[in-house]
Formats: sequence, structure tokens, C-alpha cells
Amino acid sequence: MSALFVSDLHLDDSLSRQLQGLQRLLEAEAATVDAVYILGDLFEVWIGDDDDSRIADAVRETLARAAKQCQLFVMPGNRDFLFGERFQTDTGATLLEDPTVATVDSEPVLLAHGDAYCASDLEYQRARTQLRSAAWRREVLAKPLAERRTLAKELRAMSAAANANKADNIMDVTPAAIDSALADAGAPAMIHGHTHRPAVHDLSAGRRRIVLGDWHRCGWKLTLRRGDAALTCFPL
Repeated sequence: MSALFVSDLHLDDSLSRQLQGLQRLLEAEAATVDAVYILGDLFEVWIGDDDDSRIADAVRETLARAAKQCQLFVMPGNRDFLFGERFQTDTGATLLEDPTVATVDSEPVLLAHGDAYCASDLEYQRARTQLRSAAWRREVLAKPLAERRTLAKELRAMSAAANANKADNIMDVTPAAIDSALADAGAPAMIHGHTHRPAVHDLSAGRRRIVLGDWHRCGWKLTLRRGDAALTCFPL
């Protein structure tokens, strides 16, 4: 089985080079792999499956085309955790729990967005627990679209202000959290995004952690095929 992985596109503009890059990537590669995995933060913000913005419609159409050529999996991130059943129907994608163990090239691989392993950032983890709760989701999704858009802007501003005063290492994953997650999953490898620090890390006991990059300076993709892993930065 061959697979393509991306994350952290942070799409928020239907005319953006990030969206155009995703469209070109899927047009070129969806038919050449068995599965495409998007591991969180596809959108800068997702306010619900009834989002009627141009960017939401454009991405729905883009994913639906890709889903006709290969299996398509989408994992919610910390920016788009309000994906629901309608999103799956509209795009043909399958939503994944965070984390999920997938089998790629006959090997188990732990897939995650990555934010859950930033264990040193206690403030963020408290907020994450609240925002991911079923009660908070129900309350927010019951609001009109306009109110949800306003709330999303407020939350983004609060997040930016909080992160501005944090040390870089606080916002990275902690080794102990990674070791524990791999042990619990019984997997020799992990793929995640979120930290915007693309790299391939060789860990102890033959384990490996691959970090996907954010689509800012360039687009980042990981291709797993016949035992080879290629983490690539490509122009947008």
C-alpha cells in the first residue's frame, strides 16, 4: 500500500496558493497512491459542516474529486475539530479519530495531529480538553453561522496572544509523551503535524517519528511507498 500524507494547510482563502497547491497535488498524485491522509488543520478554522463560505465549498469539491480516485482520510486538528458526518458525505472522506493506528505497507503506523503530545504546555492542554468536549461542541454548533465566525476570530486572537509569550520548546511535543503513545499503540512509527517542524526523527528501539510541515513557505508532503519514506518540500 502506498500513501500520501499532508497536514497544516490552514486554508482560509479560496484564491490562496495553498488551495491551488492542494488542488495540483491531488490532481497529480491521488491516482498514484492507495490513500491520502490529511492529519489536521486542513482549514485555518472550521465553524461547522454548514459553513457556506467560498473556501469551504472549494475544498469540498477538491476533496470529492480526490475521493473518487483513492481512499481519502481526514483527521481533525486543533483548528478544524468541528468536522462532522455531513463533511464526510459532502467530500467522500473518512474522518479519523486522533490518534489512529493505520496499516501502511503492512506495518502499523500511529497517526496523530500532534497537539495532544505537547504535554508541557499545560495551558493549551486545559483549553484543548474544554474545546473538544461534546458539551462545548453542541453549544457552539447550535449558534448561528455569524456568531460562530465571530467566536472563531476571538479564539484565534486569544491563541496568538497566548503563544507569543511561550518558549518554543513548550509548544513542541515531549519525548515522554511520544514514547508512551508509541508503546500504547504497539507501532514502530508515528506521523504527525501541528508543530510546524518538519523532520524525520530516529528514536530508540528502531522507532521513528515523522513530522509534517505547514504550508507556508512551501507545501510539505510525505509519501510512503514500498518501505521508502520521502518527506518533501514543494513550491506553492
